[in-house]
Amino acid sequence: MPLSAIALVLLAALLHAGWNIVAKRSGGGVHFALLCSLLIVALWAPLGLVMAWWQAPIWSGQALWVWVVLLASGVAHVAYFNALLAGYRAADLTVVYPVARGTGPLVASVGAVLVLGEHASLASALGALAVAVGVFLIAGGPKLFAAAGDRARRNRVLAGLAWGGSIGVLIATYTVIDGYAVTVLALSPIVVDYLGNALRIPFMLPAALADRAGFRCECQAKWKAALLLAAISPLGYVLVLYAVQMAPLSHVAPAREVSMLFAALLGGRLLGEVDSGLRIAGAGFIVAGVVSLAMS
Repeated sequence: MPLSAIALVLLAALLHAGWNIVAKRSGGGVHFALLCSLLIVALWAPLGLVMAWWQAPIWSGQALWVWVVLLASGVAHVAYFNALLAGYRAADLTVVYPVARGTGPLVASVGAVLVLGEHASLASALGALAVAVGVFLIAGGPKLFAAAGDRARRNRVLAGLAWGGSIGVLIATYTVIDGYAVTVLALSPIVVDYLGNALRIPFMLPAALADRAGFRCECQAKWKAALLLAAISPLGYVLVLYAVQMAPLSHVAPAREVSMLFAALLGGRLLGEVDSGLRIAGAGFIVAGVVSLAMS
């Protein structure tokens, strides 16, 4: 990977871990997800709309297919963000986040090979093994067996594993779709992210209209967290998509998972989640695995 792509990925990883901390601490649900998308569309409108207008010539002759791809991206992101919030309500961030970010690049790399025609290496097997070890350590490692008699603890860990794996599949889904948009269709990452956010809103709006009082309460209680998330989350993802234009998706998707180290550390320090040392070690194994995948 070029150094410029690595720099973008590292900065994006820090931003990604940061907004996930915000999302975890907010405790928000579907209404919070809608509020975030509305604020993103409002905050980023000048840049998003100008870039969309500037790229209009690219759309000629393939406008229908472009909208289909962007709509698919929007649906995948809606499912991802709502699953993420649900996972954070059900389990620790230091379980859900690393498991999700560890499984996501594995599936995304396979998708990049199948959909984008990228090439895989035998070294990916070692990367997969390291990821598996890291997931085990983050879930509790040997302590997972020692806590077998603690039903509440065990259930919380298992919930974190289940949600993390599901979220990882959704991460891979939108990663491949958006990678296709910025490489094959040559769309601007800013346009992909902005219009993708705008297209999510119709899918979340019915729930808010059916529970207007709940939506108002969510806005009043969590608007600061939503505003902060709206400001930093698009920037982090746009940087990743620019990196995808510089290097293969099967390299970028694993490399961006260094955010797991930031999340494991910040989750333990800021959220008071236990076993931070063991989980950081697990995150290290996952990073080693995804680096192996990136270098393969």
